Amino acid sequence: MTRSTKFTIGLASGTLGGFFGGLLGLGGGVIMIPLMTWLAKVTQHQAHGTSLVAIVFTGIVGAVTYYGLGGVDLKIALILAVSATITARFGALYAHSLPEKKLKVAFGCFLIFASILLVVKGYLPITTWTPGQWTYMVIFLAIGSVTGFVSGMMGVGGGGVMVPLMVVVGNVGQHMAQGTSLLAMIPASMSGASTHYKLGNVNLDIAWGLAMGALVGGYLGALTANQLPDIYLKISFAGVGTWMGMKYIKAGKMMKIEK
Repeated sequence: MTRSTKFTIGLASGTLGGFFGGLLGLGGGVIMIPLMTWLAKVTQHQAHGTSLVAIVFTGIVGAVTYYGLGGVDLKIALILAVSATITARFGALYAHSLPEKKLKVAFGCFLIFASILLVVKGYLPITTWTPGQWTYMVIFLAIGSVTGFVSGMMGVGGGGVMVPLMVVVGNVGQHMAQGTSLLAMIPASMSGASTHYKLGNVNLDIAWGLAMGALVGGYLGALTANQLPDIYLKISFAGVGTWMGMKYIKAGKMMKIEK
């Protein structure tokens, strides 16, 4: 496969992933990773590492757009980013240690879990108490730690876990949670991408196209998100995430059978 072909695939994947990421407050890895493995035929490990490079740009343009529309809480984003940036490195190292088939199954399970978590959010009890300053910090540091590890391991921005937790546990509105998540994932994705790059899990021929596409797609997605009710955002994420999750679990199990 030529470099121009890889660049084109990266550009298309980045645009779609960026749009989806900006729309739902995610990094877009849930779209970019499958497209890279299916179209560019890169390994699962390379797809995760390369995706994180593009997610940095998705986060930048998405966060700026949400911020302009009043959809970012800078204080929460800073707290989330502090812990997520640290744990993202460990997530990347753990992903590198997993065999290809296990990483595929883990990615599929993550997609389904994140989809279910977002859908059932409306049926879960939401706390109404107002935490003190230190409790407030501990809650969001914990959310950042979990999502940072998930980001580095799965090659995603971590918004699939971060957004529902912010809404359910932190009493943050859906759109505010999405914009804040996009800002927090920038340093975390940089940490994960840097670690994956050192491990040889970043395909630069595809990464440049992904980054350019993510900038355009992320901007359009963030604009669209503020025009749609929450229910459409949740249904979109749940439908696509569940379908792709099942595809990945099946692919991972097939690899086990073949071997």
